[in-house]
Amino acid sequence: MHPIRSSIHGMAGFAAFALAILALTGLTATARAQDIEPRAYSNAPVGVNFLIAGYVFTRGGLSTDPAVPITDAKLNTSNAVLAYARVLDLWGKTGKSDAIVPYTRLFGAANFQGEPVERAVTGFARPAFRLSVNLYGSPALRLREFAGWKQDLIVGASLQVSPPWNQYDASRIVNIGTERWSLKPEIGISKAIGPWTLEMQAAATFFTDNDDFYGGKTRSQDPLYSLQGHVIYGFRSGKWLSLDGTYFAGGRTTVDDALNNDLQQNWRLGATLAIPLNRLNSIKFYASSGVSARTGNNYDGIGVAWQYRWGGGL
Repeated sequence: MHPIRSSIHGMAGFAAFALAILALTGLTATARAQDIEPRAYSNAPVGVNFLIAGYVFTRGGLSTDPAVPITDAKLNTSNAVLAYARVLDLWGKTGKSDAIVPYTRLFGAANFQGEPVERAVTGFARPAFRLSVNLYGSPALRLREFAGWKQDLIVGASLQVSPPWNQYDASRIVNIGTERWSLKPEIGISKAIGPWTLEMQAAATFFTDNDDFYGGKTRSQDPLYSLQGHVIYGFRSGKWLSLDGTYFAGGRTTVDDALNNDLQQNWRLGATLAIPLNRLNSIKFYASSGVSARTGNNYDGIGVAWQYRWGGGL
């Protein structure tokens, strides 16, 4: 057997390899500031490509824009997700570029200013494009070198841009998309301790103004700050299980210079299970639930993602 493939099929080498590349399936179709994404800064061999297809279902509040002033929301979304990612060598450090395109069906009812509203609409949700780099503890490695690498402490950073290339109707209060751009810088830390990995990520999401919000008004939103943590256990077979939590605060909105009482202070908890099927395919199951939401716009979500990988000497 070829020495590279032999090292991967060895239990320790394959487990490390699977744990790293399965991280890139952590893409969701829900609000970007509320993403729960374990193993976002794991290392993987340079030149490997990933194609991800998934499905996410949410129910409850408006997951695509929790700041929309609706109450008693009973909204469901069914989201098909397609994504691509590639591992890069950025000046000797491991980097990653990824893109995600969700397609959503939204249906249900809620109250707006005391009046019931119903909505059923299908279309694209906001896409997202991200570039990340591991600044410390994660050198750029080819497949042969990666087989003998072991994680200790990784420090990484990323920048995600989300344009308003989505369904949006200014005559309706409930939409799949939003008529604005968002920019999300993030820093992350990942520490491996035996089979355990502890992670922490901090981010801020900045929004441009929506000049065509519900009847032609101008809507501005303050930055939304988020903090997420993960406790991950890696099995010898290459599977891993993560318990996840995130807190986000801020995001108060202004509509035509009128400040709204919609400051967000929300908690979410979730879990993720990733299973390698073979050397090139893997599957991930994940679920999250709103624990508390100051604005009352809470939701639950569940999803599954399949990943295929190629290139980089596989």
